Amino acid sequence: MTSKKPERILIIKLRHHGDVLLTTPVADRIKHDYPDCTVDMLVYQETADILRDNRQINRIFTIDRQWKKQGLRRQLAHERALLADLKAQRYDWVFNLSDQWRAAAVAKLCGRHSGGLRYGKRDNALWRFCHSVLGEDLGHEHHIVEHNLAVLRPLRLADGYRPRVRMEIAPDSRSSLQGKLREQGWRGEPYVLMHPGSRWVFKCWENDKAAELLQRLLDNGRHLVLTASPDAGEQAMLADIAGHLKAPEGVQIWLLSGCLSLRELAAAIDGAELFIGVDSVPMHMAAALDKPQVALFGPSWLNRWRPYSERAEVVWAGDFGDLPHPDSIDTNDQTRLLGAIPVDAVWRAVQKQLAG
Repeated sequence: MTSKKPERILIIKLRHHGDVLLTTPVADRIKHDYPDCTVDMLVYQETADILRDNRQINRIFTIDRQWKKQGLRRQLAHERALLADLKAQRYDWVFNLSDQWRAAAVAKLCGRHSGGLRYGKRDNALWRFCHSVLGEDLGHEHHIVEHNLAVLRPLRLADGYRPRVRMEIAPDSRSSLQGKLREQGWRGEPYVLMHPGSRWVFKCWENDKAAELLQRLLDNGRHLVLTASPDAGEQAMLADIAGHLKAPEGVQIWLLSGCLSLRELAAAIDGAELFIGVDSVPMHMAAALDKPQVALFGPSWLNRWRPYSERAEVVWAGDFGDLPHPDSIDTNDQTRLLGAIPVDAVWRAVQKQLAG
């Protein structure tokens, strides 16, 4: 659409932590071709930490979803101040990777040009009016990263570069993580990290199978770090798993349940020999950190949401039994849908990764 070198670009992603992390290849692709271009992002306030140390992102603008609880007048004041700040940046391009009308309005009002994605529920004239160019939906056979990168087509970037999912870790996050491990007796030993939980229970493996896998690692002399988010359900899951483990003499288990910030968790993953987890934010963090990992997958769209990494071994429940269609899932269902995955299959993947 234009051959003019962009100087300022805004990327919008108003979703969850993992969704925001998986937009970082868009910034990486821009900075590869235009290293002097200023790239900002607009995200929900609670997801900003996943971008915080990324040196490719100049400034992180945020929307606090608590604004609406402060009353209409206060909310509108916050919204007006944010819009004025964004308009003052004079963006050459605003790339909207969200499906909200609020994001479309920002794209229209805050950039000389605006790019977005086609969504079935937004197939109308107003959505097209808000965006100079709309990228095509590539379908579920393509990874979400490729789907996101489609918005950059009007920049006419050269082929040949595979952008990365990026997450960087500041020294203070590494230091605070190591301090918490040392409080439990860690002295720099290598470890395998498992994060068995997810904000959606249907994505989780059974506790007894996770415990059996971890016991095999312990019996083979591997130290373990086990993590859980601050969510009470995840912490209960981890406590149940850990309660079934017996560490041989000289082998250690360090439990970090609900006590880590997002960036401390990243530091813990980055320090591991191997990450083991399910389809959740930590899995994508491990991919961004280029760590060897074993990821257990259930009924999500596999090709779309698998780790964007060449160092990931994926064990899919669909290879061992029937799964419900991804579009039929009730995300509030407490049924765990990875039950068909046998421990032996995961153990083989773990051994392969640890063998290098």
